[in-house]
Amino acid sequence: MINPNENTDMVVWDEKYATGIELIDSQHKELFSLTNELFRACMGDEETLKSVFIETMGRMVEYVRFHFGAEQQMLQRINYPDYQEHKKQHDKLIRDILEAANAHSKGDRLVANQFVRTMRDWILSHIAFTDKLYVAYIADQKKKGLLSDKDVNG
Repeated sequence: MINPNENTDMVVWDEKYATGIELIDSQHKELFSLTNELFRACMGDEETLKSVFIETMGRMVEYVRFHFGAEQQMLQRINYPDYQEHKKQHDKLIRDILEAANAHSKGDRLVANQFVRTMRDWILSHIAFTDKLYVAYIADQKKKGLLSDKDVNG
């Protein structure tokens, strides 16, 4: 059972995750929040896990698709050279989410905890490292006068 006096966040936003792009950073913060909701659901009783996890998982699927769409549009707009590889990583996470949701709906009780760890690992690797690659590209292109804030923000 969850102790409300304990910190029950699995992932905590830190400025090291910031891209400096307000829209992307606010969307990443929402992914942190949804991951923490899923984590807290896993720490609850069986009924909490069933109801909260299913509802939050549905929101996660929709939000990840929304966020990836926004990020990919930006990457295309700025002609990011590693766009295809970045999109491939997004597509893999969406497949993983859908597989986890499907397995959970078929009664796999272990999938909830496994999925929360998948999201934690995604945040700690993709957002912290892979997204920093396009941040560096943007900074370099701005320095050369080839991109502006308008190009990045649409």
